[in-house]
Amino acid sequence: MYSIALTGNFGLMYLIYSEEALHRPMYIFLALLSFTDVLMCSSTLPNTLCILWFNLKEIDFKACLAQMFFVHTFTGMESGVLMLMALDRYVAICYPLRYATILTNVVIAKAGMLTFLRGVILVIPFTFLTKRLPYCRGNVIPHTYCDHMSVAKISCGNVQINAIYGLMVALLIGGFDILCITVSYTMILRAVVSLSSADARQKAFSTCTAHICAIIITYVPAFFTFFTHRFRRHTIPPPVHIIMANLYLLMPPSMNPIVYGVKTKQIRDSVIRFLFKGKENSSHKI
Repeated sequence: MYSIALTGNFGLMYLIYSEEALHRPMYIFLALLSFTDVLMCSSTLPNTLCILWFNLKEIDFKACLAQMFFVHTFTGMESGVLMLMALDRYVAICYPLRYATILTNVVIAKAGMLTFLRGVILVIPFTFLTKRLPYCRGNVIPHTYCDHMSVAKISCGNVQINAIYGLMVALLIGGFDILCITVSYTMILRAVVSLSSADARQKAFSTCTAHICAIIITYVPAFFTFFTHRFRRHTIPPPVHIIMANLYLLMPPSMNPIVYGVKTKQIRDSVIRFLFKGKENSSHKI
């Protein structure tokens, strides 16, 4: 799955960069999602593979804090990019004539930068809150990577502040993004239903199917991991919890390129043109 994630996302980014027909806001946001997916899964998977293949289970405490910072920053950015893509679909369907003037390259760059900075600013306190804790219960984390609460729970100090702040960050990032996505799709649904032509309604809905699939792939394992980690962890076997926590970081990067490749006609056509161009070049060389 990690190999598929790297190949698919790097291939998608190269395709969007090389094909001029894909130099549109929707595909620029998709390239940003692919870039975030690569960073998100690469922040944990190499270390996880070292644990499983070579039994290398040790990590320096500072490196653990750094991994924790990157994991939560990139997952927050993943959620933010999905929210931006929902707003992109809202503008494209509800204001089609002003689409290119509203979502300029400058606006897209600023939105991406603000999404990244939001994650950094909200996640930085995790490292300080975790570093301040006394650790006297041992140094074994029942996990394959350094998650905020997994590290905090092996301390012998009071982790109530960590738990409260973690919940607050989840609401500020995930809650806000889901609210924006819900409002965007409510407005989209109202606009599409008001269209008189059935073909126009189907075409409008078809531009959103890939994004809806990406939302489901991202948020379902994320919610499962978040709530079981805090509320019902003892009722679920630890292996199931750990597998879901890893899939939460691995499923979206590996599935998003496949979903967008299958569901988006422009990307399918660009892939076909790219493959035939490669065959023509090789035949000319022969």
